[in-house]
Parts: sequence; C-alpha cells; structure tokens
Amino acid sequence: MPTDAGPSAPPQTADDRPSPGLRLRTSLAAAGMLPVLVALCIAFSIANGRFASLQNAIVILQQASVNLVLACGMTFVILTAGIDLSVGSILAAAAMAGLIVSLDPNLAMLAIPAALAVGAGLGLLNGAMIAGLHLPPFIVTLGGLTAIRGIARLMGEDRSVFNSDLPYAVVGNGHIFGIPWLVVIALGVVLASWFILRRTVFGLYVYAIGGNPEAARLAGIKVGLMLVIVYGISGLLAGLGGVMASARLYAANGQQLGLMYELDAVAAVILGGASLLGGAGSVWGTVVGALIIAVLTNGLILVGVSDVWQFITKGLIIIGAVTLDRFRSSR
Repeated sequence: MPTDAGPSAPPQTADDRPSPGLRLRTSLAAAGMLPVLVALCIAFSIANGRFASLQNAIVILQQASVNLVLACGMTFVILTAGIDLSVGSILAAAAMAGLIVSLDPNLAMLAIPAALAVGAGLGLLNGAMIAGLHLPPFIVTLGGLTAIRGIARLMGEDRSVFNSDLPYAVVGNGHIFGIPWLVVIALGVVLASWFILRRTVFGLYVYAIGGNPEAARLAGIKVGLMLVIVYGISGLLAGLGGVMASARLYAANGQQLGLMYELDAVAAVILGGASLLGGAGSVWGTVVGALIIAVLTNGLILVGVSDVWQFITKGLIIIGAVTLDRFRSSR
C-alpha cells in the first residue's frame, strides 16, 4: 500500500557525482598533516628501533607539551588573523616571577598564580595596544618579544634563579598513573581550547573576527574587547608554559628560557591547517602540528643528526608551513 513519505531526492546521476580528483582533494584536506606525522613515525622507527618504544613515545609527548600549550594560545590569536611573537619572552618572564616568589617561604604557594598573572597581564597589554591603538599585531608583539625578554632578564638581574625545593616541581617531574603531569596539563589545555572554540559563543566570535572583522563589528561583536581577551588567553597559556618549563628545570633564566619558542608555536598552528589570514583552523590540527615538530626533533637526535642541522630543518619547516598556508589560501 503506497504511503506518503514526502518528496524524495532525485536520483544522483553520473554527472552529479564528485569526480575522483575532487574526492581525493577533499580527503586530503580532511586528513590535513596527519599522514605526514604517520610517515615521519614510520621512517624514524625504521631508522632507529628505539624510536617506536613506549618510553620514547612518552619522551616525545613531554617534549611537545610546552609547545602545545603555547600553540593552543597561538591558535586563538591566528584565528583572529593576528600573531603573537612575544609568547617565548612572556614564558621566560612568567617563569622568573614564579621562581622568585617561590624562594620566599611565606609566599611559596603563590608562585604559580604569580606566574599566570604575569603571563595574562602581559598578554592583555599586547591586546590593549593592538585593539586600542589599532597597531599591527606583528609590530606590537615583535616589540614585546624584545622588551619582555629584557624585563625577564632584569627580574633575575641577568642570572639564573634556582630553587631545589620548588613547591610545584611535581608539575615538571611528577607522574599520574605513569603519565607525566606535563602531558596531562597539555591535554587539559587542548580539551579546554577545543571546547571554547567549538562549543561556545566566544569561539564563534573568534572565527567571525578572523573571517571578516568589519562584518563581525556590524553584527554587534565587540571586536576590540575580543582581541584583548584573545591575547590575554595567549599570555595566560604562555605563563602556564613558564610554570611547566621552570618546574622541569627547577630554575629559570631570563636570557635563554623560551628563546625561539614563538616560532615553534606558529609553525605548529600553521602546519595544523590554520591560515595566517584568520578564520580557518582547529585545535586538533594544532596538536598534529606540534607532534610533527616534536617527532622530527626527537627522531633527528636518535639518528645522530647534529643540532646545527636540526635548526636548519626547523627553519625549513617554518618556511614550508607558511608556503603551505599561502597555497591553501590561493586555492
């Protein structure tokens, strides 16, 4: 007995079906850089049997953890078509603040809040100058890279600060169920960032600003305030990175700690599929990008490549990441 099931879709003809080339491009776009990560793991496993061990996998995750935290903050910034070149310097300043406060027995428990406050405060300052003075993010954060590095050096009188009884040393050297706290914290930051960007109105606004700031402004979004908050988030996560890095070392140094970390963070985000033009990208893509950098660094060490060639390789990766971004944008 016939029933009224509503209008049915017209049958798909051969002309309507996507071509094999289009299907392939769609699949490659969805996979992103994950095949590259898998290929690197296979290649290094063949080159050195120790690479595929569980112990080395944990080492790789530990090595990626600080960069991943910074890269999550950088994801927020790049999605708004901005950039934050000061995160490495903010990390150093925050770490110095945490170490200095930890040396006072009466204030030791405020060491982590102090580091986070310094990171967030410097990030908010960046955002205020960008939004309030309408200055280019590249110029503001490039100036911050140098100025904040100088502040970090002044905080420790240009010397390393040590604390063998660091109250938050467990963050850098402790484990929970065999998993390092560094990895647990990085995973928590990833999940929180994904939730904010994909499940909240705030995240929707971030993508809208990156896609078209003028349209976002006309839609009622307070673009200036959003930018201040976004750079505040980047600074806060840089401060958390400072806590993680200093906890690992029981020390902080304003001159060396966090040096060039901003480039690794930017490379991770761009390798993960985000566009420097804003409005496109994801946290999970950033995770893949950060793991590619960590796997490459670890694998090159295991196969005996000198640190000089490691720097050259990283530089080529950054250039390749920007080239890939330009190609994706033109497509």
